[in-house]
Amino acid sequence: MTALARTETDDRPFKLRAGLGSRSVVLIGMMGAGKSTVGKRLATRLGLPFADADTEIEAAAGMTVAEIFKNHGEPAFRDGEARVIRRLVEGTSQVIATGGGAYMRPETRAIIRERAISVWLKADFDVLMRRVRRRADRPLLKAPDPEGVMRRLIEERYPVYAEADITVLSRDVSQDVIVEEILAALTDHVTSSVSLDSANADPC
Repeated sequence: MTALARTETDDRPFKLRAGLGSRSVVLIGMMGAGKSTVGKRLATRLGLPFADADTEIEAAAGMTVAEIFKNHGEPAFRDGEARVIRRLVEGTSQVIATGGGAYMRPETRAIIRERAISVWLKADFDVLMRRVRRRADRPLLKAPDPEGVMRRLIEERYPVYAEADITVLSRDVSQDVIVEEILAALTDHVTSSVSLDSANADPC
């Protein structure tokens, strides 16, 4: 289907915006899962703003994420990250890409669960390592054993990521394919939520 034909025939973005209301779509997952690149395309399809939590943190702090870690430590970064994500999800509906560790914080998971729909971009170890090696600025690559660090993070984080509302497999296909799968999953999720709310409504 061409982009023009898709625009003319696909009314999912309009329906999804209505179904989302004030809720945002929050992408979670490991570094290299494609949250930012997929998130931008998803936001374009939905006609919503896009926000990258790391970029917002850097703007608020006036320094890069690496500089925040170096100068203030990870706890300070995570505190700032939690504040930024809360501000974003409490604002207008948008697509938000979060850092790999953001969803590990219980209060962050709680506010996302309350005010947004979470989408886990799940990627296999080999896919993640292949992608992060392309980026010299990835902190993981500075570790003596990056493969070991990645395996440990996957073991720690994947059980928590699994709490997300939606899971989509991030793999080596076109980003548009991933976006289409997210749109389909969001449509199912929003429709199911509306049906459940209607079933639980008190009779007149």
